[in-house]
Amino acid sequence: MYIGTFLQDPDFIRSLYILAFALFIVDLRLMNHPRTARRGNVVGAVGMGIAVIATLLIEEVDDYFLIALGVAIGAGVGVPAARSVKMTAMPQMVALFNGVGGGAVALISFVEYRESLAAGGNPALDALIPALFAAIIGSVSFWGSNIAFGKLQELIPGRPIQLPGQVFINIGLLAVCVGCAIAIASGTESEGLFLLILVAAAVLGNMFVLPIGGADMPVVISLLNAFTGLSAAAAGLALDNVALIVAGMLVGASGSILTLLMADAMNRSLANIFKGGFGGTTAAVADAEGKSVRSTDPADVAIQLAYASRVAVVPGYGLAVAQAQHTVRDLATELEKRGVDVAYAIHPVAGRMPGHMNVLLAEADVPYEQLKEMDDINPELPQTDVALVIGANDTVNPDAGMPIIDVGKTGSVIVLKRSMNTGFAGIDNPLFYEENTSLLFGDAKESVQKVLKEVEEL
Repeated sequence: MYIGTFLQDPDFIRSLYILAFALFIVDLRLMNHPRTARRGNVVGAVGMGIAVIATLLIEEVDDYFLIALGVAIGAGVGVPAARSVKMTAMPQMVALFNGVGGGAVALISFVEYRESLAAGGNPALDALIPALFAAIIGSVSFWGSNIAFGKLQELIPGRPIQLPGQVFINIGLLAVCVGCAIAIASGTESEGLFLLILVAAAVLGNMFVLPIGGADMPVVISLLNAFTGLSAAAAGLALDNVALIVAGMLVGASGSILTLLMADAMNRSLANIFKGGFGGTTAAVADAEGKSVRSTDPADVAIQLAYASRVAVVPGYGLAVAQAQHTVRDLATELEKRGVDVAYAIHPVAGRMPGHMNVLLAEADVPYEQLKEMDDINPELPQTDVALVIGANDTVNPDAGMPIIDVGKTGSVIVLKRSMNTGFAGIDNPLFYEENTSLLFGDAKESVQKVLKEVEEL
């Protein structure tokens, strides 16, 4: 009896929450470095486990069967999905899992409001206003993340999809959400109005992401992640749950900062990005001036790499699609045996989600010291003999309208591409027509394997 009373003591539960929050913060700190990121995930998971246990100890929580059923269903779906997903599909999984979090928050807000009506009327404003905010933002996050997932998975076109008067439609939907929320907060007791908020926010989430093209998906994923965090924090205020408040604010703040950093890396404002109309996948653009590219072969590429002093590898989403990271690492190891200094130039928005290239290369055991951010590698490129661009387009495109990895300043540029199709930005790349640029066409992994074989035979 005494142990049970102690475990349900509010001070003990708050102590567990404080421990969980400390672990969350340590988790974020460890996630700053690829070498410690795995340990950070474990620390964060332990913190979340402690927070869950603390919540279950609250006296009002008593329906353990439904809780256990929910945990079993979630684990049954989430664990196999996370273990089986390929690295190329990681952005889709992140978008989908993030959306599920936002959807859960929206449903919790609705259930809490419905129970309050059944108990006698609207909840107090200090709980009602956060619940309404959580419902709107959570629903936007859920449905917007589904659209992001569909674009990344190519279930729907990756190009921008805009309706006539798109901006006014979005403003109208937002006005419906805010208007219904104000009506409820003013004293109207209506489950129907709350449902209308969820529906209007759902349509807004779809309409919000549809006009945004593939090149901007990393920013979209980051922003929607911040939305989910903020909605969770608001739900925590409504439920008086400190764990949700702190965890949600950590996610919301980190996601917001990352979104701003990525927009800055693209040299574009958030307003410009979310107006849409950029980043669609298009067919190859015909060159009106009749310029041509210079193609090459694995043997020539091998000679240039093997006899270089410094080589910069520039990975892009094409490397992820071909799953060529391990082969690239093998090639770099062979070059290093010959005294070649190899570095990897990482653009902030390379791939389909923040840090995509870092994760891929870390999986292939590429030393972290060889991964260099754009601002660090660009001053070194004029002294670099060869830039090996693998499956990247927009991040090295001088016409992309954003800061790029300026490989054109190296002695020689070798681009591995499947075809002359443009990247997600849909803008033809003038770099491909420069005199010091040559293109090796084909699957990235197969091309690197051929180059590696030629290097080994030299």
